Amino acid sequence: MSQSTDSNRGWIVTFSGTGINLALGVLYSWSVISKSIPKTWGWTEFDKGLPYTVACLVFAFMMVPSGKLQDKFGPRMVASLGGILTGIGMIFASRFESVFMFIVGFGILAGSGIGFGYASATPPAVKWFPSAKTGMIAGIVVSGFGLASVYIAPLATYMIKAFSPVPAEGAEIDLSQGIHTTMLILGIAFLIVVIALSQLLINPPAAPAAAKGAAAPAKKDYTGSEMMKTSQFYIIWLMYAFNAGAGLMIIGKLAKLVAVQSGSQAGFILVALLAVGNAGGRLLAGTMSDKYGRTKILLIFTVFQALLMFITPSMSNLYVLVVCAMLIGMNYGSNLALFPSITKDFYGLKNFGINYGLVFTAWGIGSTMALVAGKIYDKYQKFDYALYLAGVLLIVTVVLSFAVKKPEAAA
Repeated sequence: MSQSTDSNRGWIVTFSGTGINLALGVLYSWSVISKSIPKTWGWTEFDKGLPYTVACLVFAFMMVPSGKLQDKFGPRMVASLGGILTGIGMIFASRFESVFMFIVGFGILAGSGIGFGYASATPPAVKWFPSAKTGMIAGIVVSGFGLASVYIAPLATYMIKAFSPVPAEGAEIDLSQGIHTTMLILGIAFLIVVIALSQLLINPPAAPAAAKGAAAPAKKDYTGSEMMKTSQFYIIWLMYAFNAGAGLMIIGKLAKLVAVQSGSQAGFILVALLAVGNAGGRLLAGTMSDKYGRTKILLIFTVFQALLMFITPSMSNLYVLVVCAMLIGMNYGSNLALFPSITKDFYGLKNFGINYGLVFTAWGIGSTMALVAGKIYDKYQKFDYALYLAGVLLIVTVVLSFAVKKPEAAA
């Protein structure tokens, strides 16, 4: 197979993985969906965070078995299963109004599907390219997940209103029917799209083209158990949990936060704009890290994010919040390109699927920050203290970043 053919196939796999993530990014539509839930359903702000938080946790922890399956059987089958589970979960949740059933459908089933699909998108793509492009390729693939809200948030907002009955004059509109129909349509659409794109995912037949020269020194490929015996794994894990938690808290509660601080009901627009920053941050950080180093770029983005957490509570102007949301999205997105690249650099490519799956569990734990934010809002009717907490955790990440060094391979 020629180098040109290898490159063409590598780009096909890369953009197929990006497309799959564009569909699986339905997770980020929850801010819009939860804000539309009518009072008649009886959900508190804490309740509204439960399906999202469970979905994030299940997504993260399913990355471990799905990463192992992807390493063993290849990405096509595992990604297809992800599309099926995500679609079925959305369709199931569309039939109910209880918190528990949404946890089962959106949280457990769709969360599992997102984990299977996400675990299968990045590994085959980075395997087609040399290590000097790892950050860029990982950034491109995961940018699809971040960009999803650009179309899903406004689309879901439009569909929920379009499929809701017109209320009688003077009556409050009931969005229940709109939520049900929207989730049903999105579930069917994503099931079809993800399965179709999954058929284009394939690993290279041998070692990645140009990934290693004949005279290049051998690098140790750590197994999952070997990786977990290194101290670096736990430092990386904590950093990922704190960094991801700050971003996911904002993503999950952005529409409500904007309404509380500015009085605007256009939160879905900011969700979409945050997604632009999210995707841009993945591409920017991934590409910059190839040139300047992973940990150095991670430190820069983390310091910036901590600063934004401390100043956001004082913002009430909608236009300032727009800029702030995009920057928070950019800093959050950088993690999704940097941490898989760090995992690959530190622990090798052979077992990348399961190794990154283990690291990614930190992202799931970080997602509980959205639940904490909801609880804090229920008590204080504002998100200030949740943002300050996130800022403190990010400062801890900055301190930990100075201890991150590549583990020495065993002799």
